[in-house]
Amino acid sequence: MTPEEIKKLDAYFKSVFGNEQLAVKPRPKKTDSCEVYKGDEFLGVIYLDEDEGERSFSFSMAILDIDLDTV
Repeated sequence: MTPEEIKKLDAYFKSVFGNEQLAVKPRPKKTDSCEVYKGDEFLGVIYLDEDEGERSFSFSMAILDIDLDTV
C-alpha cells in the first residue's frame, strides 16, 4: 500500500464511523496491509487485494468473547 492509500483509508474510516480517534497506520515490514487503531487499542488489519489490475481493500477484525461481555 502506498502512503497515499493509507491516508485515504484513514480519512475513510474516520468519516464512515464518525470517530476521529480511529487511525490507519502502516505495518512494519509489510506492504500488502495496514493496521487500524482506536487511540492505542489495536482493532484490526486492512489487506490489499490486487486482481487483474483492480485494487480493493478488506478489513479483518477479531472479536474476543470476553469483549462481548463489556457491552
